[in-house]
Amino acid sequence: MKESKADVILHPVRMRIIQTLINGRKLTVQQIGEKLHDIPQATLYRHLNKLLQAKVIEVVEENPIRGAVEKVYALPEQAGSISPEEISKWTKEEHMDSFMKFISVVLADFERYVSQKEFDMQKDGAGYRQISFYATDEEYLEFLQTLSSAAVKLLQNEEGENRRKRTFTTIVTSENN
Repeated sequence: MKESKADVILHPVRMRIIQTLINGRKLTVQQIGEKLHDIPQATLYRHLNKLLQAKVIEVVEENPIRGAVEKVYALPEQAGSISPEEISKWTKEEHMDSFMKFISVVLADFERYVSQKEFDMQKDGAGYRQISFYATDEEYLEFLQTLSSAAVKLLQNEEGENRRKRTFTTIVTSENN
C-alpha cells in the first residue's frame, strides 16, 4: 500500500530532516547530518531517499567532489506541508492516525530534550502548557496572524553562538457551543 504524503512527512526522522530545510535552506547530507548528529548516516540516507521519492524534498545542486557527486537538498515550495484540500478529505480515523504520528514526533523531541546531560526547563524556557480562552473568529484570526508574524521573524534566524534550536509546537482544538 502506497504511503500518503502525511505518512511520509509525519515520521520522526523525516520530520526532523524537513525542519532542517525550512526557510529556504539548501544543505548537503553532511550538513544535515551535522544538525541531526544523533541519526546514523545510513538511516539519514534512507529517509532522505524516501522524502525524495515522495517529492517532499528535491536535489537543487549536484557538486562533483573527488570523483563523487555531492547533492544539495531543499524543500520545494509547500512540499513539507499537507494541503488544506487534502486534509479536508480525511476521515476521522485518518485525522486520528495523523495526529498520533504528530504526537510521536513531539514526544521524540521532548525525550531528546530531557535526555540531555543537563537541562533546566525554567532557564531554557521549555515546558508544556495548555490554556483555554474564548474568542470570536475575528479575534482568533488576529491572534493567529500575530503568532505567525512572530514565528516568521524567528525562522529567518541562522544558527549562531548565542542561539539555540527551539521547537514550538501548536495544537489547537475548538468546541462548538
